[in-house]
Amino acid sequence: MNNYETVQTVIFFLTLLVLIKPVGAYMARVYQGERTLLSPLLLPCENLLYRICGVERDEEMGWRRYAWAMLLFNLVLFVGLFALLLLQHLLPLNPQKLPPFSWQLALNTAVSFVTNTNWQAYSGESAASYFTQMVGLAVHNFVSAATGMAVAIALIRGFARRKSSLLGNFWVDMTRGALYILLPISLVAALVLVSQGVIQNFSEYKSAPLLQATTYDKPKLDDKGNAIKDAKGNPVTENVTVREVTIPMGPVASQEAIKELGTNGGGFFNANSAHPFENPTPLSHYLEILLILLIPGALTYTFGVMVGNTRQGWALLGVMLFLLIVAFGVLQWVEAGGNPLLAKLGVSGANMEGKELRFGLAGTNLFTVASTGTSCGAVAAMHDSLTPLGGMIPLSLILLGEIVFGGVGSGLYTMLAFAIIAVFVSGLMIGRTPEYLGKKIEVREMWLSMITILTAGVAVLMASGIAMITPAAVASMANPGPHGLSEILYAYASMANNNGSAFAGLNANINFHNILGALAMLLGRYLPAVAVLAMAGSLGGKKYVPPSLGTLPTDKIPFALWLTLVILIVGALTFFPALSLGPIIEQLTMWGN
Repeated sequence: MNNYETVQTVIFFLTLLVLIKPVGAYMARVYQGERTLLSPLLLPCENLLYRICGVERDEEMGWRRYAWAMLLFNLVLFVGLFALLLLQHLLPLNPQKLPPFSWQLALNTAVSFVTNTNWQAYSGESAASYFTQMVGLAVHNFVSAATGMAVAIALIRGFARRKSSLLGNFWVDMTRGALYILLPISLVAALVLVSQGVIQNFSEYKSAPLLQATTYDKPKLDDKGNAIKDAKGNPVTENVTVREVTIPMGPVASQEAIKELGTNGGGFFNANSAHPFENPTPLSHYLEILLILLIPGALTYTFGVMVGNTRQGWALLGVMLFLLIVAFGVLQWVEAGGNPLLAKLGVSGANMEGKELRFGLAGTNLFTVASTGTSCGAVAAMHDSLTPLGGMIPLSLILLGEIVFGGVGSGLYTMLAFAIIAVFVSGLMIGRTPEYLGKKIEVREMWLSMITILTAGVAVLMASGIAMITPAAVASMANPGPHGLSEILYAYASMANNNGSAFAGLNANINFHNILGALAMLLGRYLPAVAVLAMAGSLGGKKYVPPSLGTLPTDKIPFALWLTLVILIVGALTFFPALSLGPIIEQLTMWGN
């Protein structure tokens, strides 16, 4: 990195660290029902919502009731969004007269947004109306993020409480997360983004003539969207001349703010955060990265406050930050090294293919690791254009379970599942009963932690394997060999881990990917969430065990290092064979010409 990029990166991480404590402390006060700076303004709104919905603020739930409330609420949200997508041509705010989604694409999209995945098998500006973007997708960005945060808070209460099976009230936790945390920060962020040039309007799309007509060869597609090939297997193209361009408009800033803050991902435009209407300036670029990491990082401090030991939260944050910085450093090193094949042709320098030149190599790489380490899925570069080892970095961050820093809520509870496994294994190694935060870790907690960690991984490997032997799925790949495997593996890793970013080069809008991908997203979201709530109920019912000489200190550097090692070992054992057949063998092939 040059000096300018180094200073920018250092300032960014310092800003993030400065914000984590006050934001985390504020969230702890919100979820504990304490008075905050916004209470005079928002408390009447909160009380009104409870009266309308018939919610008793002080009525708490056991884990089963909490889980059923979460699942039923998300089911209602799914049905509403599914119907909206099928009927968007009949609804207002559709100046481009966009047609309805097919039922397969509507199914995939509705599942995607209700699970906080925001996988988009369509181009936003050419498929979704303004009404769909605002009332459908943006609203789900709020409630899906608030749902993940509520599950994490329930698990924290399981650690904090003693011999109590009650975990709080799902409706209260979700309302407070959306009303006191997501909404105010999104409002401020949207105004800042507008000041930087992110558009916010209801205008019809604009047409502008080109100064010089452009001619190019466009691949022909069949009625299913697959490329048509000739007898030799080569793509069939047609010559197209373009004399004007269409400039899309729309209410972008409001959706962009919550898209990043709630680690939702997706994008108003197909180019996502590489589009100048979504991300116009270096300031907007770093603000969006900050929004992606802010709540997942601050939740570690919230965890520390609520369990009565902030050092525990700092230890988890240290692991997350270490893995993120290492991933960024490796990606920066690999991409700065460039392509050795091009170097032999006399084209030296960094690999800038697919990068956003406005933000430089470091800024683009930082956005890449931030959005794939979390469950955001927003992109400022096309990951398909990274070098093979460079592409393996975001893929690996997703496959680890998105704990660096992870999605809002989901990142923290997955990291805590890893911590429980690390405590259990270390207890076996030294012959001690494993304890974490004063709670004995027994077989039930281990099983539930394994379900939390491995569900998405199993779904990824099974779905990718099925796709590689299904003709329709193979035909949807634009690239053969190891790179094609990377495309499939990345797609299902992104869906099962609720990330939502795409590797590109894959036509995901076919019935096979829409239906199998929807199933992967449902499993990746709800099975771990229910397992976490069951674990919270189990932990909450346990008595507190005071620390002794045999207790493993989990707020020290040695445990943080051990937790990091456990994360890397689990990831390597699960996915190294698949990575070997994809990006690793592709990199070796490139080195060997």
